Amino acid sequence: MSWTDERVELLKKLWTEGLSASQIAGRLGAGVTRNAVIGKVHRLNLSGRAQPQRTAQPRAPRKPREPSLASRAGGGLPSLPTAGSSALKPMMRAVVQPRPQTLPEPQPLRLVDLPQDGRVTILHLSDKTCKWPIGDPGSEDFCFCGHGPRDGSPYCEYHARLAYQPLQDRRHRKASFG
Repeated sequence: MSWTDERVELLKKLWTEGLSASQIAGRLGAGVTRNAVIGKVHRLNLSGRAQPQRTAQPRAPRKPREPSLASRAGGGLPSLPTAGSSALKPMMRAVVQPRPQTLPEPQPLRLVDLPQDGRVTILHLSDKTCKWPIGDPGSEDFCFCGHGPRDGSPYCEYHARLAYQPLQDRRHRKASFG
């Protein structure tokens, strides 16, 4: 597409009349794009566009909005006036019912029965058993420690000492072996 003198003059005329770049591209036709019009306008340093034609008749007044379903129901919190985004509008909240005074007694937890042979498998693990693995996971005699764990730890006291060694002890042991 090349800009001929006739096309440039038509572009200037339409631009000063206040047409948009898309409208001008449509009038020029023959492969002229909106971006081509904008580029040519900038290269020609055109400015001082006329305001686009507005209709002389005033707009019809908007009809008032219907109240929302929540306020039509009547049985809830009063609606609060808000401005701006509807995301900021208050949500209807359920009325909090007071708790009954007597709470039912909690049912005692059923502890998993440990096997007679003392081997604790993964099926027997709980928050009341030490999870330290013993043996090779691929072998048939693989199991877990199963003793009571120390508070805040998955391991019993003995295995927790093995798992959580102070940094100084590890450095000392590494230096003596190296």
